[in-house]
Formats: sequence, C-alpha cells, structure tokens
Amino acid sequence: MCGICGEISWDGNVSVSALQAMTASMRTRGPDAEGHQHQQNLGFGHRRLSIIDLAPTSQQPMIDPHLGVGIVFNGCIYNYRELKSELSAKGYQFFSGGDTEVILKAYHAWGPLCVERLKGMFAFAVWERDSGRVVLARDRLGIKPLYWARSPHAFRFASTLPALLAAGDVDTTIDAAALHHYMSFHAVVPRDMTILNGVRRLPAATLMVIEPDGSCRQHRYWKVHFGSQQGDERLTETDWRDALSDVLAKAVERRQIADVPVGVLLSGGLDSSLIVALLARARRTSLETFRSGLRVSMTSKAMNLATPI
Repeated sequence: MCGICGEISWDGNVSVSALQAMTASMRTRGPDAEGHQHQQNLGFGHRRLSIIDLAPTSQQPMIDPHLGVGIVFNGCIYNYRELKSELSAKGYQFFSGGDTEVILKAYHAWGPLCVERLKGMFAFAVWERDSGRVVLARDRLGIKPLYWARSPHAFRFASTLPALLAAGDVDTTIDAAALHHYMSFHAVVPRDMTILNGVRRLPAATLMVIEPDGSCRQHRYWKVHFGSQQGDERLTETDWRDALSDVLAKAVERRQIADVPVGVLLSGGLDSSLIVALLARARRTSLETFRSGLRVSMTSKAMNLATPI
C-alpha cells in the first residue's frame, strides 16, 4: 500500500519533526521500510510495503542524481515493464527492477504528462533538483489518496489526512459545505474537499505543479467518457458479453505482476467471486483468499470448478 508525504517550505526551513511525524503516522501503510530526504527547502518521506522489486535498490525516496529528479510513490504501475523497454531503447539505464524508477525516468523523458502513459493506480510526488519544482499526480480514478494542506510557511502533502494532522499547523475547523454534502442524500464529499477547512484532496486524474515561489496550478489530464462509440450499434449481445469477459480477464492479468504471493479479499459478492474465478482460470495454481480475518487456501481441483460467468 505504501505512504508518501512531503513538505515545501517557503522560508527555507523544512520541519524535520513534522516530516517524521507524518511518516510515522503511516507505518501501517508501509511496515517494511521508512525513508526521508531533505534538499534545501524540500523534504519528503516514505513508508514502504514491498510488492514489486523487494531489493533495497527500490527503497524510497528514490533519487537519480544524474537526471536530477527524485520521487516518492504509492501505487502500482501495471505496464511498467513495457515502459521500461521503451525507455531503455531511448538510452535510459536502470539501477532497480521496480516500477518506481520507471516513473522517474518517464517523467524525465516525457514530463508531467507521462501520467497519460501509466496504466495503474498511483499517487506520487516528483521534484526537480535544478528548478525546485514539485509535481503531484493522482491516478485516473483516484484509487490512491493524496491530501494536502497549506500554511503561510509551508505546503504539505500526505497519503492520509491523519498524517497531515500529525504534522500540526492545520485548520481543523469543520468545512460547512463539505459537511452539507456528506449529510445529503448521496453522502459524498466533493472530490477536492475534506471535512476539514485546512485539508484538501488532489482530485483524481489531476496534476498539481508547485513552483519554487509558492504558486500552484492544477491540470486534469483525463476524463471518463460515457456514451456510445462509433460501431457500437453493430455489436450483438454475444459480442458485448465476450468484450466484457476479455476486459475483465485483462484487468485481472495486469494485477498479477507482484513479486510476492497474490491473494483475493472476499466480500461474499459477485465481484470478488468473479475475480477469484478469473484468477483460477489464468493461474492454474493454488490461490489464497481472505475474509473477516480467515485465510482460505484453494486447491487446484477446487479452482478448476470456478468458471467465469
């Protein structure tokens, strides 16, 4: 799962204690390792849950001194191997085997809009050594969280709202507009708000660029399209069923790239049951499933009975 955090200080003095407090509060998100990095008026922290490339070379914050960029990253990039091959063909050399460094090189090669090439779930912060610019990014559907708070002296971000509170200097009064939305019929707080006046969320599919002078700008790099597309009218019910089956199978296949055992959290509903069935068809090996604190090991024989609908 991992947890990221950081501080950009306007007066040039990063609060090391605040950075450590934010990182410590996210220990449950990343019990495997902790890392910090300070550079002039910038400070970044990371809690690691090792999923891809378990070696120390993938520890974060990750810095490439030759390219002059660094990153803290939470998430998983499913097509990182394909991107790595493309970047290697452009002359980039890699010192690790994970997806974090692929984002780092992709940012250097294609700039902030490298996010358009990423297939996965992510929240990350990249900083440029020479310009002092920091770029925050969040995946298309906002699967990975990213909160931020601004004071007269600093800008801070973290994977969780409690982490920002642990750092202090946050307006904790209730946001009346957010509370109104939460208490309304849909019970959903708008995508850029939180229940607190002093904490905001980076919206899904959004880049935030923070300049050294403190100015910020946001750019939404993707929007979901609802509605028919050209050629849909020619598809039969069987075509739609086959297309849906293919998309679901591809989605499950992409999520098997971990360097640790892959399991499934069962909810008792059709969605998790379908995921288990698709994994069973693709893996043909034992698979661990989890529910309410119990672990269930499915044998190959049991999995062969699972057939996707």
